[in-house]
Amino acid sequence: MSNLKKKPVQPPRILAISFLLAIALGTGLLFLPLASKSGHISLIDALFTATSAVCVTGLTVVDTATYFSSFGQLVIILLIQVGGLGIMTFSSFILMTAGRRVSLSDRLAVEGSFRPSVISDFPTLLRDVFIFTLSFELLGTGLLLLRFSKLFSFSRALALSGFHSISAFCNAGFSIFSDNLMGFRADLLVNLVMMILIISGGLGFFVLQEIKLGVKSLIKAERVRFSLHSKFVAIITGLIILAGSVSIFLIDWNRGLSGLSIKEKILASAFQVVSARTAGFNTINLSSLSIASVLLLILVMFIGASPGSTGGGIKTTTFGLIFVFLRSRIKGYEVPQIFSRSVRNEDIIKAYTLVSLAISLIFAATFFMLLVQPEITLKEGLFEVVSAFGTVGLSLGITPNLHPLSKLILVIVMYLGRIGPLTMLYAFSRIKPAGHYKFVEETIMVG
Repeated sequence: MSNLKKKPVQPPRILAISFLLAIALGTGLLFLPLASKSGHISLIDALFTATSAVCVTGLTVVDTATYFSSFGQLVIILLIQVGGLGIMTFSSFILMTAGRRVSLSDRLAVEGSFRPSVISDFPTLLRDVFIFTLSFELLGTGLLLLRFSKLFSFSRALALSGFHSISAFCNAGFSIFSDNLMGFRADLLVNLVMMILIISGGLGFFVLQEIKLGVKSLIKAERVRFSLHSKFVAIITGLIILAGSVSIFLIDWNRGLSGLSIKEKILASAFQVVSARTAGFNTINLSSLSIASVLLLILVMFIGASPGSTGGGIKTTTFGLIFVFLRSRIKGYEVPQIFSRSVRNEDIIKAYTLVSLAISLIFAATFFMLLVQPEITLKEGLFEVVSAFGTVGLSLGITPNLHPLSKLILVIVMYLGRIGPLTMLYAFSRIKPAGHYKFVEETIMVG
């Protein structure tokens, strides 16, 4: 008999490597002379742009609208689409359509990205992911086309609509307008369409699937039931958007939002909070905001979108679980509870572990960036790093002037932020526990 042992399935490692391969391919394509209008781009800038696109971040060291050719912009939007849905989803879908069997490792990797639990109907999951994505992106393209067709030629308007629809749903933040979306600050249609796309892409495919089933139940006059996960995501998302929008509206009424009409102030406040959840578009100059609003946006970027979505950050559920745990401790509950359901201790531990890893990564990256470029202020450096970690793409204007080492730091942060620090830890840590023994317990004073 063969002495070879079958290696255990490690979906996190597969996911981590697949993103690396996509980044490498994207870097090579963007480094080609036909990708840029000048025929030349530095290797670090090509790597940075490819990483930002695959990790659906949106941070740019060069102007996407004027620097890259049509081919380069096409490469970027394809990288965004691939990165938004996940490499394993695409590869598994291609294998299925070719009649080949999808491996167990591929199944677990994709299911873990989009569902809170393992499912048996894998083809249905893939089908729904693609249907949801194409439906939202096509709908967004059509609605944006209504506005852009009045300002540009039809072919140009179609390209702009498709690019921004895909970028918004994938929470990428890339724009082929040099001023991002500042020129549409007062446009109600553009603002609403972009916000709906961003929120939809950030909810997660599992939540979208439950919403679809809920609508069907309403049509049939049946009882609508949502899982604890979906209800938790909806409430945390709504609270973050509402509280953040109102706060920026009040804080920067006579500061960053001064000179704008009430309509523009409302739209700008809501849009920036929605976008800061991992999309990266902006309709105002963020440098004009007060420090309090910038700090608030940093928190929103740190939290990010929801699990199984196209966004990054520690995720809304992680943030919510920490508060559920603290609430249970304050009220003296032995087991954390929400919506008359008990929360697993394993999920609480995972949430705190993820937050600890995220804070450590952000601190280390900010420290080394400020070490490389001491002229950068703490506010600018921290904002840039959290934006990279949350795969947001917002900036206070320092990205184009970053040192190559600073760019490399952000490349690493964007990559880890996209796949998640916890996933990276699982991917390259010990597969099996070192042993099945336990030492004698002893108390350590805390606080």
